[in-house]
Amino acid sequence: MTLLQLRVFVAAARLGSFTAAARALHMAQPTVSEVIRRLEDSYEIALFIRTGRRLVLTRAAEELLPLAEKAIAAAEEAERALKAVKSLDGGTATFGLLRNANYYSMADLLNNFHAQYPHVRLRVVGLNSVEVANMVRSGELEGGLVVLPLDPEGLRFTPLRRDEVLYASADPRHVAAPVTIADLADRDLVLYDAHYGWKDPTRRQLAERAQLEGVTLEARIEVEQSEAALSLVAAGAGDTFVSRAVVEHGSCPPGLHFASFSPPLYDTIALVQREGGSLSPATAELSRLARAMLAEQ
Repeated sequence: MTLLQLRVFVAAARLGSFTAAARALHMAQPTVSEVIRRLEDSYEIALFIRTGRRLVLTRAAEELLPLAEKAIAAAEEAERALKAVKSLDGGTATFGLLRNANYYSMADLLNNFHAQYPHVRLRVVGLNSVEVANMVRSGELEGGLVVLPLDPEGLRFTPLRRDEVLYASADPRHVAAPVTIADLADRDLVLYDAHYGWKDPTRRQLAERAQLEGVTLEARIEVEQSEAALSLVAAGAGDTFVSRAVVEHGSCPPGLHFASFSPPLYDTIALVQREGGSLSPATAELSRLARAMLAEQ
């Protein structure tokens, strides 16, 4: 059974005659009749009762008609998808970005994408990686950029790059040497991402280290934004940690000093999508550009 046979069958069934079907399909009437005859011969079953000037569907044809229409619709949708891949002249890209996306030139990513594909709609959500992963898992977003580790259930991760996490303090004595988990447990901490707390991927790595060392990490002050935490640290309220990308961006308050952890600690930035799912052409292209941009940094 071919798509041509299904298209001819549906046209004849809906229009009531081979002549009308031929006209609608821009085919010769004998060709339409031959296509239907071969379809009937293949399954040794009649699809139409020829009575008078109008075709009457047999029971077999009534069973086939909705299935044929679905098959044709699916084929047309597949054709539209392939054309969209080639032209990206429409559609919507739904994408999640990690909290510190601006420090990884993600604004440039969106500007470049829009310049290349001005007819594609963009829906970009910037949240903690925990929430981005949850939204991808639920289908609210197709994909996104996140920091690992995260709960892998129902998701597929593609690691793209690592960014070192640095300890930050206004007291140079606190960064005279690489900072251990024991050091961290003994100091006043000002931590960001208060809403997600120790579910945040970077905090989660530190909590796992603390558990192995048998110490407890607690925040003296918790705020939502890393910028607020860094301002408090600069004022002497305590110490924090921050990715190297933020430090090298040059937006940290003056008077801060930085050191590596012992052993070094890294955020792993990864693409995330649903396990077994596929991305729309627009989101797939946005993901490709994000991968290329991070590889260049």
